[in-house]
Amino acid sequence: MAELFSNFIQLCNEASPWLLLGLIIAGLMKSWLPANILSRHLGQGKKAVVKAALIGAPLPLCSCGVIPVATELRRSGASSPATASFLVATPETGVDSVSVSYALLGPVMAIYRPFAAIMSAIITGLLVATTKDQNTQAQQEQKSCCHANSHKHTNASASFVNKTVSGLKYAGTQLIDDLMVWLIIGLVFATVVRTYIPNELLLEYGSGLPAMILMILISIPMYICATASTPIAAGFIMAGISPGTALVFMMAGPATNISTLGVIKSEMGTPVLIRYLLGIALCSIGFGLLLDWLMTIWQINIVQQLQHSHEILPAWIGMTSTLLLTFFAIKPMRQYVIRT
Repeated sequence: MAELFSNFIQLCNEASPWLLLGLIIAGLMKSWLPANILSRHLGQGKKAVVKAALIGAPLPLCSCGVIPVATELRRSGASSPATASFLVATPETGVDSVSVSYALLGPVMAIYRPFAAIMSAIITGLLVATTKDQNTQAQQEQKSCCHANSHKHTNASASFVNKTVSGLKYAGTQLIDDLMVWLIIGLVFATVVRTYIPNELLLEYGSGLPAMILMILISIPMYICATASTPIAAGFIMAGISPGTALVFMMAGPATNISTLGVIKSEMGTPVLIRYLLGIALCSIGFGLLLDWLMTIWQINIVQQLQHSHEILPAWIGMTSTLLLTFFAIKPMRQYVIRT
């Protein structure tokens, strides 16, 4: 039980800085970005899916931090396919994870990983496009109307400071209330996986399709960000797992966790959730098998490029972020500083 609690606190400290960043971005986006811009560029069509993947790929947000941003995109008029594409591309790669990939895994993985992430985001978005949008037209009109009225009001009367404060207040009240239940459920599931499923289980399967499928099943409830997954993947490769199997972990791990899946179901519906999972699974395995094949053809030994990993963020940042999120998640506490 002590190990379970310790792992839960550790996971909270790992996730909270990125979740806090995501909440801030989402709040400022609601306050400053007109909804008609998002609905125009991230609405229906294949171009919207591609745009969402390209916008999300460089952002330094993890699988928890992307949730509030994607939720606000969806509520501002982005289509389900574009939102799904953004949800895949953003946590799977980023400027931070690419640099860490280059340092720990070498130039081949640093190039191949973001390419695979962007392509999997586009493919998953197109797969989601085969289902109907889960919001009714009336709901979308209501959201658009509310956003339009809100922006008309703020553009006419609010100053820079007022807009910023309004966005941060939204992030620290309504948005965190909407997401906190699924975030807690996701962190609990991830804690159970980290505590009771040893890495040795993966090493027993080595490489190939069975190992990749097992990697997918373990990664779904797990919380792991793209940057933090890199040293773990490096350890897997040094222990004997193929680079393609490690890539499956680096793609499916950040793109799926219980919190993300719960929000997808509540915001976009079960058909979208099924296609989202199917797209990630197929793309992760497909690009993993392709990577192993290319490594064999080109005779590249990636183990020679591995280096030692380092701590990504100082511990005090994680603990401070966890305390801040806990404060804002508990209504009686935050009401002392914020009127809700």
